[in-house]
Amino acid sequence: MRAVTWQGKRDVRVETVPDPGIVDPTDAIVRVTSSGICGSDLHLYEVLGAFMRPGDVLGHEPIGVVEEVGSDVSNVSPGDRVVVPFQISCGSCFMCEQRLYSQCETTQVRDQGTGAALFGYSMLYGEVPGGQAEYLRVPHADFTHIRVPPGPADDRFVYLSDVLPTAWQAVEYADVPKDGSLVVLGLGPIGDMSCRIAQHRGAASVIGVDLVRERLDRAAARGVTTIDLNEHARDLADVVRGLTHGRGPDAVIDAVGLEAHGAPMARGAQQMTGMLPDALARPLMKKAGIDRLSALHTAMELVRRGGTVSVIGVYGGAADPMPLMTMFDKQIQIRMGQANVKRWVPDILPLLVDEDPLGVDDFATHRMPLEQAPEAYAMFQQKADGMVKVLLSTS
Repeated sequence: MRAVTWQGKRDVRVETVPDPGIVDPTDAIVRVTSSGICGSDLHLYEVLGAFMRPGDVLGHEPIGVVEEVGSDVSNVSPGDRVVVPFQISCGSCFMCEQRLYSQCETTQVRDQGTGAALFGYSMLYGEVPGGQAEYLRVPHADFTHIRVPPGPADDRFVYLSDVLPTAWQAVEYADVPKDGSLVVLGLGPIGDMSCRIAQHRGAASVIGVDLVRERLDRAAARGVTTIDLNEHARDLADVVRGLTHGRGPDAVIDAVGLEAHGAPMARGAQQMTGMLPDALARPLMKKAGIDRLSALHTAMELVRRGGTVSVIGVYGGAADPMPLMTMFDKQIQIRMGQANVKRWVPDILPLLVDEDPLGVDDFATHRMPLEQAPEAYAMFQQKADGMVKVLLSTS
């Protein structure tokens, strides 16, 4: 089959790799029809290469059709159309019973000290081949699937794999009070969808902050108050307070993560670490504080006293400095973590069946064939041609 493989920093290629097969009786094989490129994939493309091996198959946002199931699989059958969540979870362990599917005890990657295994996301999360491919082996397939109806285009449901539940959790964790205010830092796919979900759920004021004009315009077209950080890098807090009764928003979502702009020292540390041999870079990246924390620090500064910061952007350093005095003094509540995908699907799926209140049908700015994945990665990383979200098609 053809698949998108990681070959090095900023080097992905579409290659012919062996077709997946049933390994365990709980497996299923899915013929992928579309798969998204996630902002988290760009971390592998740019910063987290020390945890990748040449030939690793990328991708964790697929939709497709079940082709084959193992002997112990009973909840899904060949011919079913399914979205595959980005995390692999059993559905029956202690953590899954708490609906903390990203912490599944059956698939936890204990040798790396991380949570549930993820598709296409490095040795940190199990080195499971990903879904930017023609076929995908799905472990624990009885639970690791979301059955969706046939008929509508892939765009209608594919975001259940990651974008929709991740953004939904970000808003849920932000705990915006009824008629309250929310600032979203970063208007990439997750930040954009977080704005849409917050509006849908009744937030009175949603403010989006970004550096990219196309992303700002896209959010503004849906009624989001936007702030161009190019123009307000120095007075952002004053501008936000001016929009929120002088005290700051009730909640802030950090949808940026470890590669934030405006952190030159951390960026230099990331670049230097990237030049080291993998055997040296891996422990350094896991133990040192090399994340660019400008977005997270900004969130702490902006949120009102007693407000909530919801962190959905990915961070990786274990020794990142945090503004603890500010956090303590302002009594900030903080929630964060990988999205527990299937926890939120019952809330989201009814919004996708008939009408389209969240605008998923035209959420993708670009649709490209799988063979053009290298160009798609480069465009996404450079934010070229107004790219906010791209779907790769195998048909």
